[in-house]
Parts: sequence; structure tokens; C-alpha cells
Amino acid sequence: MSDLRELVAEELALPVDARVGEMARAIAAKHAAASRAVLFYGSCLRQRELDGLMLDFYLIVSDYRAAYGRRWLAAANRLIPPNVFYFEHGGLVAKYAVLSEADFAHECGPDAWTVSTAARFAQPSRLVWSAEPSAADCVIGSVSSAVPALLAWTLPLAADRPSPQQLWTTAFTLTFKAELRAERGDRAASIVAADPSRYECFGQAALQRITPSMRRSRKQAERWWRRMQAHGKRYSVARLAKASFTFAGGADYIVWKINRHAGTAIQLTAWQRRHPLLGAITLLPRLLRSGAVR
Repeated sequence: MSDLRELVAEELALPVDARVGEMARAIAAKHAAASRAVLFYGSCLRQRELDGLMLDFYLIVSDYRAAYGRRWLAAANRLIPPNVFYFEHGGLVAKYAVLSEADFAHECGPDAWTVSTAARFAQPSRLVWSAEPSAADCVIGSVSSAVPALLAWTLPLAADRPSPQQLWTTAFTLTFKAELRAERGDRAASIVAADPSRYECFGQAALQRITPSMRRSRKQAERWWRRMQAHGKRYSVARLAKASFTFAGGADYIVWKINRHAGTAIQLTAWQRRHPLLGAITLLPRLLRSGAVR
């Protein structure tokens, strides 16, 4: 059986489109005083044609204060991580989230404040830029914690002797419920079905790293997930509110993503574009009633 850290290091090092690397370097240069690493993740990893899509990146920084010229951005990143920004480069568009090395390690671990980061980096990603070998090593260590953390949270609620595909599907289904998601009901299963051998291999390696201190009883896990799901939805609202100040075109992006994933045809009014925070609040009841966001 392969060691999980080796599997993660190999996957992070897989090649990407040259334009992805160029954009990653441009993102790092924008925060040059603090940039440590840039990760590429999300559905665009599987796409050969990137034009017309929004790429997803995580920028890992040494320190929030050093990453920004404005104190309020550092404070916002520290209080409600991550900050999310819109970015254009080389004819492509992207959004990138900013986390410190310390926060990234924490959010990929078993004691994370939310389940989102571990769930995201338990899926495939690429390390497309790093400042130095020690920065890359730090990222590999953090990402290597994401899969065992996610599966340890999930195991008590999985069926007896679940198959790797069942375990992973349960994990992603639970984490989707911890955010305001615009996903179809079969989304969790489709993620795993896209690369079942990868998830089986990573899952087997990760199960060997689950320590007794990470295990919970079924009742403990049920209470923990209810708490994390309620907290995650509140946190998602706070992040959306914050993004209205940091993310140019954020309201249009949010609606585009909802329409893409939920099959809806929502359109923003001019007033909602001018007042993205208030617009998001007015849209939320409609989205919840329709089931587009859960």
C-alpha cells in the first residue's frame, strides 16, 4: 500500500495547462511579500478548454498582515477566513482564496473550524507555484491531513463495512450539507465516480492514518455533524457578506454558479448588482424555497 504523503506529493506535482501556471505566478506576485504557495483545484482540473470558465486557486501566505496593504483586509482574513478575490490574467478569469500556512494546516486537520477546506483538498488539486521547497513541503503535509480528517469524521455514520465509493460519497454528501450549496442531489456520487481508483487508493492509505484520538461513536458523530452543518451554513452567509466587499463581480459569479450547478435560470436586477450584499439577502429566501441552495 502506498504512503498517503507520497500519493499526495505525486498528485500535487502532476502537470497543468501552462496558462494555469502563469496565472498562479501572477497571483503570487500580487502578494509577493507573503506568498508561499498557490494551489489549483476544482472542476477546471478536468477541463481541457479553460476559456469561458472561472478557475479556482488557493493562495497560501506566511502572514495576513504582510499579504495586504490594507489592515482591514488582513483583519477580515483573520476573522472569517479565507478572503476571496476575482482575478484576470492572460485572457482567463479566476477566483482565489487566501489562507495563511497556519490556518491552512488547521483547516485540513481533524480540529478544523469548518469542514469545507478538508473536503476540498481531499479531492484532487495541483501545487502550481511555491516560493521554496520548504513551502511546498508544508503544503504537502497539510493536504495529507485532509483525507484522514474527512474520513474520520465520516466513518461513524457510514454503513457497516462500506465500500470506498460509499464512504467517500457519504463524506461529500455530509460536507455539502455544511454549506449553502447549489449542487444537484447526485453531485457527491459523481465526484467519486469521476475517478474511483484514485479515491479507493487515497482512502485505503488515509484509513491507516486515523488515530484513536480521531475516532467518535455514532452518537458523538451525529451531534458533531449537526453542529458543524449549522455552523457551516452561518459561516457561508458571513463569507458571502464579506465577499461583497472583496470580490468584484461577486454577485454575478454566485448566480452563475447556482445556475450552473442547480439548473436554474436566476437573473440579477440592476439594483442587486449595485447592492450585492442586500441583493444576496433578498435572493436567499427564494433560493432556499426553490431548493437551489440548501
